[in-house]
Amino acid sequence: MGKLTGFLEYERTLPDDRNPRERLIDWKEIHEQLPEAELREQGARCMDCGVPFCHSGDSATAPIVGGCPINNLIPEWNDLIYHNRWEEALDRLHKTNNFPEFTGRVCPAPCEDSCVLGINAPPVTIKNHEYAIIEKGFSEGWVKANPPKRRSGKRVAVIGSGPAGLSAAAQLNSVGHSVVVFERADRVGGLLMYGIPNMKLEKHYVDRRIALMQEEGIEFRTGVEVGKDVHAADLQKDYDAVLVATGATVPRDLPIDGRELGGIHFAMEFLTANTRSLLDSEHADGKFISAKDKHVVVIGGGDTGTDCVGTSLRHGCKSVIQLEIMPKPPLERAADNPWPEFKRTLKVDYGQAEAIAVQGEDPRQYLQMTQKFTGENGQVKQLHLTGIEWKLNDKGQKVPQPVAGSERVIEADLVLLAMGFMGPEGGVLDQLGIETDPRSNAKAEYGRYLTNAEAVFAAGDARRGQSLVVWAINEGREAAREIDRYLTGATILP
Repeated sequence: MGKLTGFLEYERTLPDDRNPRERLIDWKEIHEQLPEAELREQGARCMDCGVPFCHSGDSATAPIVGGCPINNLIPEWNDLIYHNRWEEALDRLHKTNNFPEFTGRVCPAPCEDSCVLGINAPPVTIKNHEYAIIEKGFSEGWVKANPPKRRSGKRVAVIGSGPAGLSAAAQLNSVGHSVVVFERADRVGGLLMYGIPNMKLEKHYVDRRIALMQEEGIEFRTGVEVGKDVHAADLQKDYDAVLVATGATVPRDLPIDGRELGGIHFAMEFLTANTRSLLDSEHADGKFISAKDKHVVVIGGGDTGTDCVGTSLRHGCKSVIQLEIMPKPPLERAADNPWPEFKRTLKVDYGQAEAIAVQGEDPRQYLQMTQKFTGENGQVKQLHLTGIEWKLNDKGQKVPQPVAGSERVIEADLVLLAMGFMGPEGGVLDQLGIETDPRSNAKAEYGRYLTNAEAVFAAGDARRGQSLVVWAINEGREAAREIDRYLTGATILP
């Protein structure tokens, strides 16, 4: 695919991000784009490798192996970019991905870590190509609403409008089922709208796709919380099938001394309020948790922690520190993390790059455990930390152990807990009588998605636990296929 010797002739090139200091004064996306001629050269680097691990995808039993979970036809659209056949590339992209404008922005690109060229050279810029194809498709007017020619007479309720719910709705609608999506927030998009800040995904791109889906006949009901405003069992009666795609929204807490102090918030509480206020009034309403002039401590790494760092810097915080309980990742692949697995190496994401530009150093501090919070007048003021090391216990499990003499106290006016999520909230699952697995997720077999409740399916984070947007799209598409099969006895959905 691409130019036969392209990977030998062209170096990997990515567009520069906007200057970290300059982008901190606004909430616009940080990424730029390459000129089309350079994009075609990058497409030429795809090397006709014979076995394209990039789109091989993971499996239910090996979820950390690399490759694209939705099996994007990556070598095909790389070749089409190189040959300047962009509209055909868009067609290939949409065959496997309902929302490349989202994954092209926020996916961590496990496909690139599995690129065969990446064994001994910088991999192909797959994620950037995905972004370029879909945005060219929109700018050229190639992306249009495509409503079904006839309706099946079957009605499906989708609970949750995150990436799993949206992809399922799109697929089910495409084969003629009437789909109603219930969203408890005031805007459609779930995680895409309120869980990911604007600098990674500006919300007019979400609105653009939702408008297309509405034009195709999908109905969205916002401000309706199933389990409170509508009893979940009523949906089971009124619809031919129900899909639970509520996400895994119960945050992991830190129940230590001083947790009750003011100024300690869950990361999603902080991020959601910020985005809502930004969209409603450009922060003029003051209905958000401000980090301005505060010493901010983010507990937890990962994307959510990075988003808290970037948001705090845009507010104008005095300082920001990000505490991680895990060791600092290596610069190169470790022996137990071989290609084509997702690469677990040190990465400097946008939030850390911005903190380095402002503070002169990476905000992340590794192998740190918070022992307690202390404060004044009911407000948090300090974190008491201990350095830790990971050791094997009697059961052969690695557990954190305090390092003697490593105790210290750091200043904090705002603490953000970004330690991941425990599972879905219980209201919908309880009302429908859905069995859960040991992690409290809806119990439904991967590939089938049917729960123990009649005509009720589950997909995305509500079924698998906290995961990637691309995995949510995978499960939404597959659940739609199984719902279609359940309703009609057969399916043409992929």
